[in-house]
Amino acid sequence: MDIDLEAAQHEMLKPPTALATVADSFPGLGIVAAVLGVVITMGKIDQPPEVIGHSVAAALVGTFLGVLLSYGFVGPLARNLENAARAEHHFLVCIKAAVLAFARGVPSVVAIEYGRRAIEPHERPSFQETEEAVKSVR
Repeated sequence: MDIDLEAAQHEMLKPPTALATVADSFPGLGIVAAVLGVVITMGKIDQPPEVIGHSVAAALVGTFLGVLLSYGFVGPLARNLENAARAEHHFLVCIKAAVLAFARGVPSVVAIEYGRRAIEPHERPSFQETEEAVKSVR
């Protein structure tokens, strides 16, 4: 089970890792856009200030878009996908703990407690809540 859980987690983390790599590249692309904009602006150095100002503004927009896409959209999306994958992994670990306990011959109520204890503390139901849920199923 441990090997299967590790393999599943590895597969679930591939998309968020790839997306985070893309997010990390956007600021660099913004810098490239800024440099390219400055190079184009230098070609227009003999133009009036309005034309030069427009070219400089376009260069700065490239930088802004690179940073905005990285830290405002794609980076947070990658982090959200990673958190979802980790939450699913914790869910599977909880199931594993309960199933293994039951397979060892532990009474079902105690096996459920093993599973409950595998839940992260900030999400774990209380013992009383678990007890009431078990009693309602019977």
